[in-house]
Amino acid sequence: CEWPGSRRAESKVEIIRQQCQRMENLLKDFLRFARMSGLEMSPGNVNEQIDRVLKMYEPQADASGVEIVRYLDSDLPSIMLHSDSLQASLINLVKNALEAMPDGGQLIARTYNTPRGIALDLIDNGSGMDEGTAMHMFEPFYSTKNDGSGLGLPTARKIIEAHGGRISVQSEEGLGTKFILEFPVPARLGG
Repeated sequence: CEWPGSRRAESKVEIIRQQCQRMENLLKDFLRFARMSGLEMSPGNVNEQIDRVLKMYEPQADASGVEIVRYLDSDLPSIMLHSDSLQASLINLVKNALEAMPDGGQLIARTYNTPRGIALDLIDNGSGMDEGTAMHMFEPFYSTKNDGSGLGLPTARKIIEAHGGRISVQSEEGLGTKFILEFPVPARLGG
């Protein structure tokens, strides 16, 4: 036998449980964002980092009709990197790109040498962003998603900056988005 109102109480408990889970995820995101200093770096290859992340998302991309295209420069020099955190930032960018293309599209990953180091472009032909969103996207807690913490892109930027790099974005609503990640190559690793 069921007590009167027990179903309503169960649904309220479920809502509270979901909100607690959301707060826990937000807290984890915030702690990740706050702890981005003193990373132990070692020589590594950006091609390997982005390839690993793309392979992780290939099943999701296939299911969404997104073609992943790689133009990875095989002569790319090593940089000093912290593998786990750099992959976390790349995961965030790739995940956002796939979410911008729910009806399919193309995600291009391109690496190349620059006068100051190396660069990685992530280009999607998804929904793109308006100028206001693009201006605020790296601000902590700014989000256009109902369930977003607003810490994903600021954390990605903080990670890239902790690597001595920088991230910039070009986007046009309805046409897509291009993230450019640039990293310095230390002189002792460059040749």
